[in-house]
Amino acid sequence: MGHLKQRNLITTRERLRDQVAHALRAALISGELQPGQVYSAPGLAEDFGISATPVREAMLDLAREGLVEPVRNKGFRVTEVDERDLDQYSEIRMLIEVPMVGRITRSAAREDLQALRPVAEEIVRAAREHDLIGYLEADRRFHLSLLALGGNDRLVETVGDLRKRSRLYGLTALDEGDRLIPSAEEHVELLDLMIAGEAKRAEKCMMRHLGHVRSLWAKDAGRR
Repeated sequence: MGHLKQRNLITTRERLRDQVAHALRAALISGELQPGQVYSAPGLAEDFGISATPVREAMLDLAREGLVEPVRNKGFRVTEVDERDLDQYSEIRMLIEVPMVGRITRSAAREDLQALRPVAEEIVRAAREHDLIGYLEADRRFHLSLLALGGNDRLVETVGDLRKRSRLYGLTALDEGDRLIPSAEEHVELLDLMIAGEAKRAEKCMMRHLGHVRSLWAKDAGRR
């Protein structure tokens, strides 16, 4: 108990379960919920001021995403991600996303690519305003919407799963040092190259971007 800051959860537009899951992701990002620690649904529910049922359901949603794991008769342990995990996630993403960027540059309608510009600019704005939740959401929408232009739904799902398992960790320290901003600006650079039809340069930009993200993780890991 006493793990989380007070949050106002209930609105008429969202299911309470979804709101709790969103709040828990925010707590993972901020470090309020620590990797390796076990948290009980009743204890978290007391922090939220609600019953344990929607909290337990939300934690099960996060477990399916690989962010937590059930611990029998105790609650849920926040998943720890080590350097080997991050290396493997990054390698898989590069194998998928780099060639797909080239393919999409050659095949996608320019108006479909241009439609992603507001999202790319939203990523930069969120990074500059230290809005981590907004940054993650806009970053997710940009990458997955871009890949969706390739027409392979299973590929999009795979990358979405990889992102869930890795991108929530270490962002607070990166944000505090304004180290998210250069990575955020690479989304605009990538989009400009794709709209210009520069497939090879777009592939190199995506490779640099994913490598940049991985190097930021490594720097943050070294600070812990």
